[in-house]
Amino acid sequence: MKPARKHRRALPAVVAVASLGCMTLAPLAYAQATTQTRATQSALTPDQILEVLKAGNERFVSGQMLERDLRSQIRETANGQYPMAAVLDCLDSRVPPELVFDMGIGDLFVGRVAGNYADTDMLGSLEFATKVAGAKVVLVLGHTDCGAVKGACDGVKLGNLTHTLSNLTPALYAAGGVTGPRTSKNHEFVDAVTRALEKVAAGETSLREVTRLFWSALGDTSVLAVDVNGEDSS
Repeated sequence: MKPARKHRRALPAVVAVASLGCMTLAPLAYAQATTQTRATQSALTPDQILEVLKAGNERFVSGQMLERDLRSQIRETANGQYPMAAVLDCLDSRVPPELVFDMGIGDLFVGRVAGNYADTDMLGSLEFATKVAGAKVVLVLGHTDCGAVKGACDGVKLGNLTHTLSNLTPALYAAGGVTGPRTSKNHEFVDAVTRALEKVAAGETSLREVTRLFWSALGDTSVLAVDVNGEDSS
């Protein structure tokens, strides 16, 4: 299966933000904290949204985040929401998308699950975000040292977590070219599994059924996979 027509290069994750380098400026409206409206959502292109997210990530890393009146944004979004993007993220408490991209209330849809995989429920949520609510970008946000990935590598069994980690099993088999033990003690293997999960969402893996479901559900929406080590995965 071929990837969607608007597939783009990967955005480096916050753990490797220094590799973002130079970029064009985000739309002027986002030089200040604003609340998303139907008009601003409609006007933004996927490329512009990516620039907005990259600029926000740079502000986060530099400690120059925008000041926001969150109470005002709550009132302004009470009767409707028009997020520009949806983020598929891990449960990890150290990677909150609204903070690492310096976004406010009403800017992002965020779907979080340990291991940031997309099952039927998550795909349905992303369908709502894009096809119903108008988000134009889906960003898959990975990170290093993921506990869920490590658990899957070690075959952890614990209540409902057992089923959750089973969703990562295909990536264990897809992680090739690794020397040494295939456990969480082998950082090379953990990184390979993480990259395999990332490529599922990016449409660059042999796990075609998962990839087909992702692209079929989201159609023309731009899907951006985050490279957890700051290297281009396109």
